[in-house]
Amino acid sequence: MAPQQAPGGHSKGDYPWWLVALIVIGIVLAVVIITNDIYAQVFRTIFNGVGVTIFVTLVGFALATILGLGIALLGLSDSVALRQISRFYIEVIRGVPMLVLLFYVAFVGAPGMVAAYNFLTTPLVRAGLSEPVMVRDFSLMWRAIIALMIGYSSFIAEVFRAGIQSVDHGQIEAAKALGLSRYHRFRFVVFPQAIRVIFPPLSNDFVAMVKDSSLVSVLGVSDITQMGKIYASGSFRFFETYSIVTYIYLILTIGLSLALRQVEKRMRGRDQR
Repeated sequence: MAPQQAPGGHSKGDYPWWLVALIVIGIVLAVVIITNDIYAQVFRTIFNGVGVTIFVTLVGFALATILGLGIALLGLSDSVALRQISRFYIEVIRGVPMLVLLFYVAFVGAPGMVAAYNFLTTPLVRAGLSEPVMVRDFSLMWRAIIALMIGYSSFIAEVFRAGIQSVDHGQIEAAKALGLSRYHRFRFVVFPQAIRVIFPPLSNDFVAMVKDSSLVSVLGVSDITQMGKIYASGSFRFFETYSIVTYIYLILTIGLSLALRQVEKRMRGRDQR
């Protein structure tokens, strides 16, 4: 017998008390921050890094999604060579820890890209039309964004591949019979159906990137974690500082998870109608 549904779509006995508990704890901490001068000062300092965290996450994830889609399409190509290139990229990048990838891009990849750019623009430099680029001109924030883009693109590529392959092959054949081009088959037949499978794991990756964006602090990028490290090392108030850092990350990740879950429910509701 299926469990009876309580108002709000939750089974009886399965009400989200965990969320109620988190909300209560969040309110209590908010009151402490407002009424306690020390916590208020810590919060104001760390909150300055929220904008950087959001920027790094949004830009990194957008670029990773575009690159991941491209890698997934290579993996689904009719060409054996392109499929092997896609698989090589995915397996190699997924096998490297994100922190190691961050260091590699920042201190190996970035100097390499600068050297390649200077080599290609040598004629322009000699003609006085351009100036050589220095490694220090390549900001650490963008090095971190590129590292996150590369790292997450391998996982996102697998998400896209699985979603695209979930579409009934018969519908693709029918679209071919109607004379639709490869692009139009993907746009009007494949992608609208694949997105229902792709969205849940893709949203999970987005939330994961919010957390992994904290790794950019190792490069000195002034995100939430870096601002916390700076304040704690100067004031020695480690408990207060990292409690606030945890509090802010939980607000971002849990709030985002709940919002994306509602979007997913609406997508399922439209499918059922």
